[in-house]
Amino acid sequence: MRRLLLPACLVLSACMPGGPSETATRAAQFTESALPPMKTFSSPRPTPPVQSNADVARDFLDLAFMLESGRRLPYFSRFEGPISVRVTGSPPAHLGLDLNRLLTRLRTEAGIDIRQTSNANANITIQAVPRADIRRNLPQAACFVVPNISRLSEYRKARRSPRTDWGQLRVREKLAIFLPADASPQEVRDCLHEELAQALGPLNDLYRLQDSVFNDDNVHTVLTGYDMMILRVYYAPELRAGMSQRDVAERLPAILARINPGGQNLSPRRAEATPRAWVQAIQTALGPGAGPIERRRAAAEALDIARRMGWSDHRMAFAHYAMGRLTQRVDESVAQEHFLAADHYYSLTPHTELHRAYVASQLAAYALVQGRGQDALALVTKHLGTAARHENAALLATLLMLRAEALDYLGRTAEAASVRVDSLGWARYGFGADWAVRAKLREVAALNPGKGRS
Repeated sequence: MRRLLLPACLVLSACMPGGPSETATRAAQFTESALPPMKTFSSPRPTPPVQSNADVARDFLDLAFMLESGRRLPYFSRFEGPISVRVTGSPPAHLGLDLNRLLTRLRTEAGIDIRQTSNANANITIQAVPRADIRRNLPQAACFVVPNISRLSEYRKARRSPRTDWGQLRVREKLAIFLPADASPQEVRDCLHEELAQALGPLNDLYRLQDSVFNDDNVHTVLTGYDMMILRVYYAPELRAGMSQRDVAERLPAILARINPGGQNLSPRRAEATPRAWVQAIQTALGPGAGPIERRRAAAEALDIARRMGWSDHRMAFAHYAMGRLTQRVDESVAQEHFLAADHYYSLTPHTELHRAYVASQLAAYALVQGRGQDALALVTKHLGTAARHENAALLATLLMLRAEALDYLGRTAEAASVRVDSLGWARYGFGADWAVRAKLREVAALNPGKGRS
């Protein structure tokens, strides 16, 4: 589920979760610009999944038979047969390229027979609408997917009716995805990845998954190798829409032995289930609707629960990260300690390189503010490849801007200018409109003690 964003106080605006919902959700168009051309990613580089099949089977059942609200689903639901996708509304120019790349990945990596069409009877309709229209229907959502309709106007009439109830759905035949036409290219793409994945497969998110978009920490923004494996299992010929959880569970071992043979002899490592109290605390801390004091209190509660659970994984790290984000304006030294703790716990958990890159953007900002230019340079340089590999242009642009400021501070002005220009092309994809790109530049430049702090 992608929700509206809680802005970072120092650097990166990262996606953050909101409250549970039974509608599957995810948390700009351009005129002539004086900025460098927008950069886009070319060939996908997903990391192959490395999980035991026992863990994958457990994850699959929890993803397929539960909604984000915690409500159990009685049936396994999916499309049967070839799947068609069409785009309507006012799609931004970049949507076509991103959709084509995603459909190609779904065909080649997940083995799903899915194609784009202009036919009005398409199985999945992607409607690009103004962000304000989405918020009028679901105030907390950045984008969402609904069954058995094809237009946003239909949703207004069918909301909360059996027609749009995922719990009553066995065979998926017609769904609609609503994306913000006036968001940044990256936000549109991120919505596209998660909502199309949920339209095809799992409707649930699990905080214990550190290597998946099916996680409300919203660190991963494009479908991972693990996600493609889950979707490949979803459309395995041994499964059928309408099966019970028991029926699916009985068939999973043979399916996974075929699809993920490397996971047969691996020992289970996936963490235990996440308590609902921790999920609710994180949602209050980082979702919309709460005030600063309530947010910090909820983040402290999440951290306390993590400690009582004895966690030392990415969930403990994320609780520290949340505390760091929410205490920056109150006590920068305490916030920095939480970011350092987050990086420590992420370092103990496999497949958290992208998580550490987010934390590094915060730690590098502190290093720059404190006049430790060489430390800031080392921090961001280490994670540039990670941001690029995971196709996160907003993160990559921010790291490059921080690198430019560190170089400026160290007197390497020519190199800094070149890096800064490089950051702008990625920023146009990650942040969108020119004013947003320039605002991010000013925000990062303000961290440089040689230029003065805002």
